[in-house]
Amino acid sequence: MSPLPASQRGMYFEEFEVGQTVTSAGRTITESDVVSFAGLSGDYNQIHTDQEYSLRAGFGQRVAHGLLGLSIASGLAVQTGVIEGTVLAFMEVDNWRFSKPVFFGDTIHVELEVSEVKEMRRLNGGAVTLAVRVINQRDETVMKGDWKMLVKSRPS
Repeated sequence: MSPLPASQRGMYFEEFEVGQTVTSAGRTITESDVVSFAGLSGDYNQIHTDQEYSLRAGFGQRVAHGLLGLSIASGLAVQTGVIEGTVLAFMEVDNWRFSKPVFFGDTIHVELEVSEVKEMRRLNGGAVTLAVRVINQRDETVMKGDWKMLVKSRPS
C-alpha cells in the first residue's frame, strides 16, 4: 500500500484495492499482557499462568493466550493507520488458524493484504476483506486468517 499522507488517518472504502499490502510495527508479548488478559477474560489456564506446570506441559514454557495474540494483532492493524477512524464495524473472522504458540517475550507483527472489496451503498461504505498473517521474530507465521470489515465511503 502506498503510505498515507501525514494529515490522513484511515483509508476510505474507495481507496482499497485487491493486492494492496501493509506491515505493522512489532510488539513484544509481556507477562503483564498475559496476566491482564487472564483477568479480563477469566482464562487462568495453567499453560498461561503457572511456570512450573508449563515446564512439564507441551511447550516447555508458558504460552500466551491465542485470543490475546488475535487481540494484539487487531491493535497492530489499527496502529498502521490504514483502518483508523474509517472502520464502521468488524464483520467476520474467517478461517482463523493458530499454527504456532506465542511465548512470553515473542515479538509479533501483522501483514495485511486486501483480498476482496465489495461495495455496500445502503451502508454508506463497503466490505473490505484482509488476509492477515501474524508473524513472530523468527519469521514464523503463528496465526492467520481473514478479517472482513465494513469501511465507510469517502464523504461526498
